[in-house]
Amino acid sequence: MSGAEAPGLAVAAEAGGADIIELGFPFSDPLADGPVIRRAAERALAEGMRTRECLECLGRTREQVSVPLVPMTYASLLEAYGWERFSNDARAAGAESLIVADLPVDERPEIRRVQLVAPTSTDERVSLAAARTDGWLYLVTVAGTTGARAELSPALAPLAERARRLTDVPLYAGFGISTAEQAAAAAELADGIVVGSAALIAAEDGPGALESFVSALRAALDA
Repeated sequence: MSGAEAPGLAVAAEAGGADIIELGFPFSDPLADGPVIRRAAERALAEGMRTRECLECLGRTREQVSVPLVPMTYASLLEAYGWERFSNDARAAGAESLIVADLPVDERPEIRRVQLVAPTSTDERVSLAAARTDGWLYLVTVAGTTGARAELSPALAPLAERARRLTDVPLYAGFGISTAEQAAAAAELADGIVVGSAALIAAEDGPGALESFVSALRAALDA
């Protein structure tokens, strides 16, 4: 989605019942992202979206929605822009936190961010991530890239069970959740869900379609 579209789509997502909105800051080599998010990033970069423009888009979005906004990007972008400069500018623009998908938990501890853990994470890494995370812990449900999938990953249940034993912080599950049924199943294991690729696919048909999609997820979670 372009910088011009993002605020309106965020309004639609909030209207549909989203509690938090993740804003992807496009990066040329998004290692954790599947084809849908990769295409969106390539389109945004082709339209001239760079870090400064993304921060301005974040600020415009902040003016139109009340839910927390969380930029998601990659370490190379922060390295190029300046680690603390990016963190400070993002929060000044209205970010509640950050997600840096490829930044290990034991690097750059001064950058407050939501930490990610995966099925391959050891108990030691899960505990460290939980201790350092900013607000909630992101459970990556698959050992691979993001993207809509036909069924919920069987790796989520054991990962959530381990995380529950190791921490009391809220657990949000993401990567591959794309339907209301999958959302409901994931919500039985975690405290919330993160939906990216499927939301972008819905958003291609406009804000109304995105709002309807988010509403269906919200209804499944509340049922």
